[in-house]
Amino acid sequence: MAQTDDIQLVQQLRDTDLSVREAAFVQLVDRYSQRLYWTVRKIVVSHHDADDVVQNVFLKVWNSVGTFRGESGLFTWLYRIAVNESLSLLRSRRSGLFSSIDDRGASFDRIVDSEGLFDGEAAERALARAVGRLPAKQRAVFALRYWDEMPYEEMAAVLETSVGALKASYHHAVAKVERWVRYEISGSDFSLDSREDSPEE
Repeated sequence: MAQTDDIQLVQQLRDTDLSVREAAFVQLVDRYSQRLYWTVRKIVVSHHDADDVVQNVFLKVWNSVGTFRGESGLFTWLYRIAVNESLSLLRSRRSGLFSSIDDRGASFDRIVDSEGLFDGEAAERALARAVGRLPAKQRAVFALRYWDEMPYEEMAAVLETSVGALKASYHHAVAKVERWVRYEISGSDFSLDSREDSPEE
């Protein structure tokens, strides 16, 4: 039923009647903005940046809905735009906020502390800081797989790459994060619940 609703929504977004398009756009934002926001925020961390990215996503959808061919689900298409916008933002910060691994970790930590995105035990906060040190693409892969628990097949559609490449990227990201977290919490035993071999939904 949700798929049919999405198809109808896309049709309405392409309608020549502006009022129909605007009503459909409001429905689209209501339906998907929160899900997109939390995925984006786990990648870019800052609430302000996440808000900006999500606004850009919906602006792009409004301007380019005619290019949606329906080869994947509507939400997969939205996810793809959102992840690409998030990666573009992170890459634009390479020479600024995240100019080095140490700067990335420190900046990420400051945002974690000020915005309360991650709280709780030391290991959880160390995990947040470790993820902040990952390269942009690996951070996106980690966020989609570890936090969103997205199946690899769906991730492949979102990131437009192979399942094998995603599994390798996630494996490397997990290894880095576990190493950094163990180091930060004084060598304490720490392992992530790897989802590499989980059955796909």
